[in-house]
Amino acid sequence: MRIAIVTDSNSGITQEEAGTLGVFVLPMPFMINEENYFEDIDLTQEEFYQRLAVGANISTSQPSPEDVMSLWDKVLKEYDQIVHIPMSSGLSGSCQTAVMLAEDYEGKVWVVNNHRISVTQRQSVLDAKAMAEHGWTAEKIKETLEATKADSMIYITVDTLKYLKKGGRITPAAAALGTLLRIKPVLMIDGGKLDAFAKARTMKQAKTIMLTALAHDLENRLDDKEARHSYLQIAHTDNYEAAEEFRREIHELYPHAPIHVDPLSLSVACHIGPGSLAVACTKMLDI
Repeated sequence: MRIAIVTDSNSGITQEEAGTLGVFVLPMPFMINEENYFEDIDLTQEEFYQRLAVGANISTSQPSPEDVMSLWDKVLKEYDQIVHIPMSSGLSGSCQTAVMLAEDYEGKVWVVNNHRISVTQRQSVLDAKAMAEHGWTAEKIKETLEATKADSMIYITVDTLKYLKKGGRITPAAAALGTLLRIKPVLMIDGGKLDAFAKARTMKQAKTIMLTALAHDLENRLDDKEARHSYLQIAHTDNYEAAEEFRREIHELYPHAPIHVDPLSLSVACHIGPGSLAVACTKMLDI
């Protein structure tokens, strides 16, 4: 049985990379100054940040049911089943929409809700692809990814409070005070939701907080203190040099772990702005 892996562009997987990996990527839609754009189709990372810098009105959306089904129908001409891995249900309604649409496909489409986004969602796609190549059924792949949804965490620090304020995640007064005190909040994505975790005054302090949290999760949550059986990931928003420097620091701490660096998905970047830095960990699956 041929099983296809489908995800969305929140995974950070580009259309070009999808072709190389042998997976399919649904582009996420954006509204910029009342015009529709699709990530990695007619909206690049560079163009997105250029629009953000000049104060464009940017909002995110979820793929339309027609776009989702159109891709599924196209893929099912060549494959028997689909494992669809959308962004976390805690961050978007696209997962619930996909679950509803899949009901009409009579067991041909299995939607995974494992609370992943960006680099951790990307790893789920790679794991699903590996499982499919090893002959796992679509149902078993879905069950495994959802059973291990807690085996991953992301910590993010932002460079500015402007976009958290704009999105209503903090009040204008809190944003003004935080800017005055040069506070750099550290956020976390756990269980699919973006929440406050800690506060720092400098990027150096924020990185220390994130590394301490990472070490705690590796030892106590994943039972993998030296990260010999975990993937480590770094993500950023238009902050490549800082991300590479962070990668080198993490490599010194965990020399045995593979480390992947990627831009954060634009759906997250829209709410936190440029200059952010994130670290994530994901436990390796026994495939």
